[in-house]
Amino acid sequence: MTASPLAPAWLEHPADPNHLPSRVWPRSASRDDRGALVVGGVPADTLAECFGTPLYVVDEGEARARARQVLDAFGSAFEAIGTRAKVYYAGKAFLTGTVARWMSDEGLAIDACSGGELEVALRAGVEPARIGLHGNNKSLAEIDRAVEAGIGAIVIDSAIEIERIAAAAERRGRVQPVRLRVNSGVHAHTHDFLATAHEDQKFGVRLDQAAEFVARIRSFDSLSFLGFHCHIGSQIFDSGGFAESAARLLEAHAAALEGGPVPELNLGGGFGIAYTSADDPAPIDELARTIADAVAGECSRLGVPVPVVAFEPGRSIIGTAGVTLYTVGTVKDVLVQVPGERPESPSSEHVRRYVSVDGGMSDNARPALYGAEYSARIASRESAADAALVRVAGKHCESGDIVVDAEYLPGDVGPGDLLAVPATGAYCWSLSSNYNHLGRPPVVAVSEGAATMIVRGETIDDLLARDLAFAPQTDQNDPTEETDR
Repeated sequence: MTASPLAPAWLEHPADPNHLPSRVWPRSASRDDRGALVVGGVPADTLAECFGTPLYVVDEGEARARARQVLDAFGSAFEAIGTRAKVYYAGKAFLTGTVARWMSDEGLAIDACSGGELEVALRAGVEPARIGLHGNNKSLAEIDRAVEAGIGAIVIDSAIEIERIAAAAERRGRVQPVRLRVNSGVHAHTHDFLATAHEDQKFGVRLDQAAEFVARIRSFDSLSFLGFHCHIGSQIFDSGGFAESAARLLEAHAAALEGGPVPELNLGGGFGIAYTSADDPAPIDELARTIADAVAGECSRLGVPVPVVAFEPGRSIIGTAGVTLYTVGTVKDVLVQVPGERPESPSSEHVRRYVSVDGGMSDNARPALYGAEYSARIASRESAADAALVRVAGKHCESGDIVVDAEYLPGDVGPGDLLAVPATGAYCWSLSSNYNHLGRPPVVAVSEGAATMIVRGETIDDLLARDLAFAPQTDQNDPTEETDR
């Protein structure tokens, strides 16, 4: 059959709609003799039977292997230019106690963006000196907790934070290492909401303010200036933006060296992954070598030593390790009118097949937030049916509740089929919600044929437990109620 005229230009009509493109699936993904998807040695239908759907599945082996790969790539590249690299796992992508331990086991530090993420890392046993804290509006309590714990770096995002962190460190009798987040002016070529290095946005300070901020940091005995930090965006496929951003930051770095030591430079994260077969991100070792060469060249031009260079990947480690399983509930065909190629040509009608599943934007908000594209496959069986263009929809009361905007699946996809969406390890569980009073799904780790629940799913009783309309009278606590003393 030919491609549907409703399909986006990038989506190729597959020769086999059962095939699992290697770019978007965990390396352990395969089909067993029954045609069922297998991840981490565990069949998808077994997982669904044991844990229900929707279900987040995380391949432990894949996550650990990608963590090692990133660490080795940057370690080797920067060792070759006479320095070393630090790699922080960006916890905002997906952080649980189990995942924090995986990352720490593999030698990565942890980057937290809130007091909650910080507490997860600390309680998971991550060495405090190997934790960094971000955030444009850190509370006084978060700052105090970070200083109390002795974390390795707090990223200063605004002038007021200099005094706040200095005061917290002085109270605790500590010298707190800090970084200064600056905006390099380099824009990632991604969705506007994902580009974070331009000037008119909430993060960081202007690069031309760097000297003023560094001087203020150095005026406090309770602060130790580590260096500059920048993050140019997310889902970036090449090294050009990183190289340009590094060049601009190193100018400020060289100027700051005139007033004291600047041991590090943090270039952030944002390395992309493949969500569809059309995505083609550069290999991480290639990115690491190119960025290292750019840093070395700029340091040579400026006549300064090459600093320790830090990175904060998240998606590129955990993204492809995740697969979400759904159960198909309804399928319906909708006639869509397609205008003719020329004004005088008549319009024609084509069928778009809507496949609705038992989750949606509450477990994956990215399509609604960013227009993110995903892939899908039937996970419970193989099929000999011809490929049909489908749109995978969620069950929420929103027309924008789309899980996969366009995909070719076997034309006999129907109610009861398990559907798997790959590359959901990053920013799906992290952004999940209880919209329409749906409980957030459980998270199951798979490894070598075994499955272990690492986050319990939520039930309707869990959701209603916080609604005081349903609480026993004795449990209700009205802070405005006057009591006799």
